[in-house]
Amino acid sequence: MERIYFDNAATTSLDPKVLEAMMPYLTEKFGNPSSIYSYGRESRMAIEQARKSVAKTLGAKPSEIFFTSGGTESSNTILHAAIYDLGCKHIISSPIEHHATLHTVEHLSKTEGIALSYVNILPSGHIDLTHLEALLESNSDKTIVSIMHANNEIGNMINLNTVGTICKKYNAYFHSDTVQTVGHFPFNLKETPVDFITGAGHKFHGPKGTGILYINENIKISPLVHGGAQERNMRAGTENLYGIVGFAKALELANEQHEKDSAYINGLRRYMYEQLNNQIPNVTFNGDTFGDSLYTLLSVNFPKNEKSEMMLFNLDIHHICASGGSACSSGAQQGSHVINALHKGSDIATIRFSFCKYNTKQEIDQVIATLKELL
Repeated sequence: MERIYFDNAATTSLDPKVLEAMMPYLTEKFGNPSSIYSYGRESRMAIEQARKSVAKTLGAKPSEIFFTSGGTESSNTILHAAIYDLGCKHIISSPIEHHATLHTVEHLSKTEGIALSYVNILPSGHIDLTHLEALLESNSDKTIVSIMHANNEIGNMINLNTVGTICKKYNAYFHSDTVQTVGHFPFNLKETPVDFITGAGHKFHGPKGTGILYINENIKISPLVHGGAQERNMRAGTENLYGIVGFAKALELANEQHEKDSAYINGLRRYMYEQLNNQIPNVTFNGDTFGDSLYTLLSVNFPKNEKSEMMLFNLDIHHICASGGSACSSGAQQGSHVINALHKGSDIATIRFSFCKYNTKQEIDQVIATLKELL
């Protein structure tokens, strides 16, 4: 039986065109970008070409783009720098951030004695902007606000301009984890009041283990990783050459095909939403499903019983891949902190289905038929 893959918010398959762009750097173009002979120079040029391409797509300057191993490293770099370099004594985040942010701010709060505040979450899953402003107003310490652009479990999105403007008003730094949105939405960072954003290639058909960090040109920080002058002294270690080339190619393709792909994927999501509503009794959905939300995912609640509790495992037995919450801990089936924040103590089993350009309506029909059978 063919496998049905509905967990694209966790990771995506590599686009064949991206693999094609990467292949020469996995084979004959293997020079170390820091070497001065032609092999090295050719690798260095590939990296700088990739940087220009990414900057152009995101509306940033090449000097503002740094290549990293992914969103987790990028967020860690910024949150540490905020404390050690920028003098922040206060962090404002939200209880539904990805663990790459949550665990980092908890760690910094504990080890460095930094004040840590969490902005309230509205019943819709959106950030309470009034509360954010109140938190900023009531604290005169230098602050960094770290709030994700789109939640990876329920899909809710903030408006970067709105949140960024509030941060500017109180002279706070603004970091946004944009891992779910880079490669899925157009960006124009020149026009956006955000100081730092992050991206991960594997969320939009690029390679795993490669990401970016955008640092606004007016801000200077020290590296998190020391030991070499790579990435303009910002990240030591030999560059992930083929990963960087793959990231840039994937972003370029995502940008070119954005209108077509986003309309198609949103159509799949709407179709699944309708089929679930029509055919499965008592389903509910998390987040602002057709409001300010990712077009790539549906977070679905089923009433909790023996059947629904085992649903992920049973879907897996039927060759259907979905997730129970955030993917980075999908092996351990403990409850999701995001779903808990929205539904404290309620009896539901939540499954996240997330889609990409390679999915089809036929696959959705098959998943619905399987769910009916299982439930």
